[in-house]
Amino acid sequence: MSAEKNQMYFATDPNAKHDEHVVDYHVDNVDLKFTTDAGVFSKMRVDYGSGVLIKTMKEVDFPKNNILDVGTGYGPIGLFAAKFWPDKKVDMVDVNERGLKLAKQNAKVNHIKNVNIYSSDCYAQVDNDKKFGLILTNPPIRAGKKVVNEILMGANEHLVSGGVLLVVIQKKQGEPSACKNMTDTYGNCEILTRDKGYYILKSTKN
Repeated sequence: MSAEKNQMYFATDPNAKHDEHVVDYHVDNVDLKFTTDAGVFSKMRVDYGSGVLIKTMKEVDFPKNNILDVGTGYGPIGLFAAKFWPDKKVDMVDVNERGLKLAKQNAKVNHIKNVNIYSSDCYAQVDNDKKFGLILTNPPIRAGKKVVNEILMGANEHLVSGGVLLVVIQKKQGEPSACKNMTDTYGNCEILTRDKGYYILKSTKN
């Protein structure tokens, strides 16, 4: 990996100089505090797209199974899911070791215990026998289309029947092709939300 890519949020072990910040984020009656750092996605704030996904996912019905957050970074999507559904276990995966360390720290600071946070390259380290009712992702666009497509289409193998995949993606960063790929894979793709160029896409496994 080039020196430049080794600074990026999709690096396994980013070598960017540490620059920690604390971010507060509020959705309805839930307030969470996140420590962020250089070398992780959106270190200065919970990015707008993740915020749209967090707000939208609350209203989605899905089977009473556990939840998976793919590309969790320092954990905002997965940790909010764990707060919204305290009776569910939320698996939170990423390749970025710095992000995973922060996600574990943020879970502890926010007193969230119903999470499993671990390293996985897309679904490579996710137990094949473990199926999920809801898979959430703000996919790493800068990692390239191959990785994004692997996340979107690979979710099919990890969802229960009737399970839901929710994706946030900008139109200019590939929403039309993502929707097409999801339709080809699941037979359906619904646009739940449009907000400032961010789209929330939903596919249901039949």
